[in-house]
Amino acid sequence: MRTIARRGALTAAGLLCLSALTACANEASSTASSGSGKSDGKGTKVKIMVGGLDKVIYLPAMLTQRLGYFDAEGLSVELLSEPAGVQAETALVSGQVQGAVGFYDHTLDLQTKGKMVESVVQFSHAPGEVEIVSNKASAKITSAKDFKGKKLGVTGLGSSTDFLTKYLAVKNGVKVSDFTPVAVGAGPTFIAALEKGAIDGGMTTDPTVATILDKKAGKVLLDMRTPEGSQEALGGPYPSSSLYMQTDWVNGHKDTVQKLVNAFVKTLAWMSSHSASEIADKMPADYKQGNGILYAKAIESTLPMFTKDGVMPENGPETVEKVLKAFNPNIKNADVDLEKTYTSEFVEKAKG
Repeated sequence: MRTIARRGALTAAGLLCLSALTACANEASSTASSGSGKSDGKGTKVKIMVGGLDKVIYLPAMLTQRLGYFDAEGLSVELLSEPAGVQAETALVSGQVQGAVGFYDHTLDLQTKGKMVESVVQFSHAPGEVEIVSNKASAKITSAKDFKGKKLGVTGLGSSTDFLTKYLAVKNGVKVSDFTPVAVGAGPTFIAALEKGAIDGGMTTDPTVATILDKKAGKVLLDMRTPEGSQEALGGPYPSSSLYMQTDWVNGHKDTVQKLVNAFVKTLAWMSSHSASEIADKMPADYKQGNGILYAKAIESTLPMFTKDGVMPENGPETVEKVLKAFNPNIKNADVDLEKTYTSEFVEKAKG
């Protein structure tokens, strides 16, 4: 049985549900699988924090549960949701959860802070992010070179959208101090900020992107939902959404981690052989918010970002390190051991 427990929301959530798609993405919620699988019958309990359960970039988390793959592995997985990946990271390092579904780049950032965290299965080889500008600002912002003096929306300060926005600015000759990042979350709060002029543009994902374009509330400036878009904007593959966990916990619970990775690898393979509409039909009905066609379109636009097997893309960690070193002084002056930021051990066994 799927249960939802609302844990609180951003203050701006009162605007909401003006979006035709998002299921109040800024409200934290949880949903649990039954753990009644045939694997060992014990229903090993695991809590995973997701940086926005209804974001398409993190779709494998909920889809794995809906397909019954956690249960099949004998796992009782509770999926929790926060508006931004940086909050998922915080929940992980504080010990509130055993895993986080968020961007791989957090593993590098955390290593410089003395926290050893590693990706155990890689969902993607592109960011899945889009830089959107409001209609009002579109004449003045025609590339990242125009970020100076602008207010740019990110899901949260210190989030991956914050990281990527800063990189795009620096890459195009704009100092980090020359623009203002504004934490606006995703979904309705992002859309409201864009429409009301609280931000000139910002970085977000589907289904927020699909909703903005459908409402004709903004225009796409940069599209990083495909490997080609990632190559053009960032210079290489950019592993983003993943399941990452504290290394000590991984080493002490290898059987459980293997079952989690088995489940996710099955999901990625399933996604690669099914249409966006078929995937949409498996997701909770409230994610569609009455517009199943638009939701399926959002999934279709983002599908190219996903890997088919959970393997870390070749040269992906190096691209992420290059991006972070461009603006992050902690990483720029640190020797990051990339081999300790991810492991292929569990994915290789899952594939076998």
